[in-house]
Amino acid sequence: MIISSKENNIVKKITKLNKSSKFRKDEKIFIAEGLRLVEDAVLSDSCIDFFVFSQSATEKYKDFYEDICRKFNNIYVFSDSLFSYISETKSPQGVLACIKILDKNILFDKISNGGKYLALENMQDPGNLGTVFRTAEALGISGVILTADCCDVYSPKVVRSTMGAIFRIPFIVVNSISDFLSENKNLTSYAAIVSNDAQQISDIKFENPSVCIIGNEGNGLKKETIDICDNKITIPMDGRAESLNASIAAGIIMWEMIK
Repeated sequence: MIISSKENNIVKKITKLNKSSKFRKDEKIFIAEGLRLVEDAVLSDSCIDFFVFSQSATEKYKDFYEDICRKFNNIYVFSDSLFSYISETKSPQGVLACIKILDKNILFDKISNGGKYLALENMQDPGNLGTVFRTAEALGISGVILTADCCDVYSPKVVRSTMGAIFRIPFIVVNSISDFLSENKNLTSYAAIVSNDAQQISDIKFENPSVCIIGNEGNGLKKETIDICDNKITIPMDGRAESLNASIAAGIIMWEMIK
């Protein structure tokens, strides 16, 4: 049966999940849209509530669709026009999954054994956050810590921007950096700031285990966060540049951390 009505309960649920962070948190589920993302969710053994395919996608991705039908229940087929209606992309591929929020906390249980981590405080741009996840995975960072006031990691734009890294890299959400550092005193902490008084990042040999903290795109780190960190670091810049895009700064810092 092909669903074509906007009044269908599944359609209403998807629409609300796409638009409302509160609804995603209350329901403890989120949407992943696109063939690659859904494949990554399946490969990572994520707990998937249901799948949606557009009518044309059942033919275009026939092997994948039939494989999903063999292994899972709760699979819906929408008309192409209805899938376009619920899609968050300009050119939808016609593949979507509703996934239970990922429980990554257990992956941080062995943090005392070492590792190099990146922490983000109040990062607000979904594209920046997604890019940080992708870069962290590519460079082999041990995990990402997000403060609760960061943009929603489960928003459709963030999930798409991670290019599947959200399913593979460990991450946790904490109330504050100070709380996190108080609970993980073994970590050597580095506050990334723009200051002539900070150590240049190229001169630092990052200890293991360690965490580097990056702040809000416009305001940087909170003073209390800077004060609680063991070290203050900065990226040296030439010319008239006063600061870097947060995700670019994060990429440079992560590269230096794992060198």
